[in-house]
Amino acid sequence: MILSIIACLTAIVLSLLFGVVYIKFLKDKMYGQYIREVGPKSHMVKEGTPTTGGVFIVLASLVTSIIVLLMQQESTSRAFIILIAFVFFALAGFKDDINKIKNKSNDKGLKARDKLFLQCAIALLPTLYVFLEGLTTLNFGAFVLNLGFIYPLFSLFLITGVSNAVNLTDGLDGLACSNLIFSFIACSIICLLSGNIDIAIISSSITGALIGFLYYNKHKAQVFMGDTGSLALGGVLGTVAVMGKFELLLVLIGAIYMIETLSVIIQVASFKMFGRRVFKMSPIHHHFELSGYSENQIVIASSLITLILSTIAIIIYIKF
Repeated sequence: MILSIIACLTAIVLSLLFGVVYIKFLKDKMYGQYIREVGPKSHMVKEGTPTTGGVFIVLASLVTSIIVLLMQQESTSRAFIILIAFVFFALAGFKDDINKIKNKSNDKGLKARDKLFLQCAIALLPTLYVFLEGLTTLNFGAFVLNLGFIYPLFSLFLITGVSNAVNLTDGLDGLACSNLIFSFIACSIICLLSGNIDIAIISSSITGALIGFLYYNKHKAQVFMGDTGSLALGGVLGTVAVMGKFELLLVLIGAIYMIETLSVIIQVASFKMFGRRVFKMSPIHHHFELSGYSENQIVIASSLITLILSTIAIIIYIKF
């Protein structure tokens, strides 16, 4: 518990410090975000805001995790698999961001199939580790189901799905970051309760790095995390759940990301099948934005939902 708190506080400080240096670097090099023309018109003022801020989230998380894991002597193989997956997800996202910057368009990053291939390849590492360890059961309260040889497919779907879901959620100042803070706090607590101290330390480090990043990412954002951050954070959230064996609790912990993803699926399906849109714009945070709610109102409301549902997830874990 103490080391998790130390990890969180250390990561906050490092994230704030790295942010000063990295944001200045981005501004000097003019590595700014290109806004999609099909998005809300109010977002055009964000054109040029520095992006790839996920770099210093990942860096602060990694440095803190490694230091505290070594202090606790919890440098397990699964801990380093989580960190390696985190780095590779970040690199995939960074490649996507750089392509967008070079092509001067938010729609000209990695091709969807290339991005999905990279995500699946990265997710394969934690998936194989868990499968070879024989940890193929799913637990939700008293419910236990052994998936056996089907588990790798489930794990790949979960990790890549959460990675993409968080990516879709990252559309307003502070939205993904605020929700992820509560998600990773929940992961830290569940891992502490289950005795997975190494994973708890990593989750706490990421929590701290996100809190530091939120200082720069809150409305009006000084920097965006970009796909560098959203793909990496979503990917590592799924990885932590798989390695910590609380996969089904992500239904609660990651409910907002699921809702964002479902809103896109519903919108596309409705338009293709009936020629009509269900929402004013998807993902759903844009629908609320176009309905007159401010970015801060949407961020606060969604964060409260994540806080409440994450608390319920923790209670379920404790009770059952």
